[in-house]
Amino acid sequence: MALSFNALMDAVPIVIEAGNVPNIVGEAGIGKSALVAAVAQKMNAQLFTTVVSLSEKGDLAIPVPPLTADSFIQTDQYGRLADVQYGYAHTLVAIIQYAEEHPDQPIIWFLDEFNRGTQAVQSELMNLVLQRQINDLVLPQQVKLVLAENPDSQMQGFADSLYGVTAGDDAIKDRTTRLVMSASTPDWLVWAQQTDSTGNPNIIQPVRDYLTQQPNDLRPLQHDEDVYPTPRSWQRVSTNLSQLDDAPKEVRQALQFDIITGDLGETVGAKFNQFLSRGITVTDLFKHADTDATPDEQVNAAFTALSVGEQQSLLIAAGKLTEMPLTTGIYAARWLSLLQQLPVDGQFAVVNSLGQQNGWLIALQQATDAASKTLAKTVLNIMNGQAFNA
Repeated sequence: MALSFNALMDAVPIVIEAGNVPNIVGEAGIGKSALVAAVAQKMNAQLFTTVVSLSEKGDLAIPVPPLTADSFIQTDQYGRLADVQYGYAHTLVAIIQYAEEHPDQPIIWFLDEFNRGTQAVQSELMNLVLQRQINDLVLPQQVKLVLAENPDSQMQGFADSLYGVTAGDDAIKDRTTRLVMSASTPDWLVWAQQTDSTGNPNIIQPVRDYLTQQPNDLRPLQHDEDVYPTPRSWQRVSTNLSQLDDAPKEVRQALQFDIITGDLGETVGAKFNQFLSRGITVTDLFKHADTDATPDEQVNAAFTALSVGEQQSLLIAAGKLTEMPLTTGIYAARWLSLLQQLPVDGQFAVVNSLGQQNGWLIALQQATDAASKTLAKTVLNIMNGQAFNA
């Protein structure tokens, strides 16, 4: 059974606190690295990452000649012996230093793409995973290991996997807890609207709007052969489009399609580019709602031109916004005016979808603004089979 991002946010810390090693298995680009970063933040842990697929044997520790005369030992029967020492990689040294400077803070050492490393590298890491030791150096107790792997055709449920991996040793499988990760669009969208260290959302609004309307395109089952969407590629689309916003209009028009399809492939990329060309987002729906200005006629016209299904998806997404909540009268009134444009079955589909969320309708009913109270009453009427009439 596969677990969603949110489920793994609970499962991974439980496995770690139990003294075991989580091994997160998932398709490339599904969000394993983002998950571990989020877990580290949740646990207030310092995160260090080693990409095993890029490592060579000896990268973490290599033997070095004795450094002083004290490193030589004279024996009666075996002659003079050298007490071999080791030189350790900067990452490992940094982990030890951080552990000494912050003895009460947990540390997560993330071994990413573990089964894409060579057999020699995996063998070198065996003691690290099994004994928490590299040669003579034992890891501090506060250091917690987390592995991530791509699917292996020998794993149950991944018989058709084509990843270039090196099958792990049975000892590793026996000493780690395998947690299979699935791509969940609702989970991903929750993360997408959260803010990063600069205060900006992890993913820009147009991408979130599109995937709210087309959730299967986060990682579609049917896609182009060579380039296709993954959660990671959607994140690249988001950052690329943000950068493209700073370019002159003619540059954006010339480059946008190729940049998008370079991450998503032509099938989904063309659909998303067409969506952008319509020039309407969830945020656009509330343009000027908080002022005395008349709502933008271009936005109204663009909304009217959408299919009923697209209108429903936009209104459902708008109903979930925390930065422009429907418990505020100006947004409630605007949202209600847009709902009026849908046919009866479309109205019901929207309010029924939102009404299934815990607390959504209760929050509307408890709002003090008159427009929000009117919206709550209208929603109840629609749920009871009464279409909204202006």
